[in-house]
Amino acid sequence: MKQYSSYHAFLKSNPAPIGLTGFGLTTILLNLHNAGLFELNTVILGMGLFVGGIAQMVAGRMEFQKGKTFSGVAFMLYGAFWLSLIFIFIFKDGIGNIGGATPKSMAYYLLFWGIFSAFMTIGTFKSNLMLRFIFISVTVLFFLLSIENFLKAAGSESAAMIGVIAGIEGVICGMSALYLAVAEIVNEVHGKTLLPIGE
Repeated sequence: MKQYSSYHAFLKSNPAPIGLTGFGLTTILLNLHNAGLFELNTVILGMGLFVGGIAQMVAGRMEFQKGKTFSGVAFMLYGAFWLSLIFIFIFKDGIGNIGGATPKSMAYYLLFWGIFSAFMTIGTFKSNLMLRFIFISVTVLFFLLSIENFLKAAGSESAAMIGVIAGIEGVICGMSALYLAVAEIVNEVHGKTLLPIGE
């Protein structure tokens, strides 16, 4: 009976703040780098691997167990995005006979994630305004980063400026995800809406 009670409590819990925090913190940190505040380093790699990647995938697994397809897919795949991005960063010079990422290949990589995010945004139309804002802003972020890399591949000097704009927009995106995570926790604890999310 006690085991059943614990499992029932597990199913009633809300894992979304874990995934949102993982996404938010990692997105903020990486985009502070994109905005030019500091160089790519192991701080970003560690955050991307454990918080953006693993924590989000754990949240996604829990969402699937609760029967929530949208949030399960979102957390699992964006968690996988962070893991794949860290892999790309670590093996920037390639592996064996396989070359490292180029601006053109990164542009397409980010473009496809932007397209995926745009489709996922449709799934937020019946959700709260904060979640809708997060998905719209992450879609814009992927497209901006894709444009930056296409410009790099073309040797354009405008690439740096687009990168900074993307970094600022990415920080806003990450902060909105972090806000929603905290709002869901605080509102649940107090049993009322203290931090509005646009229900």
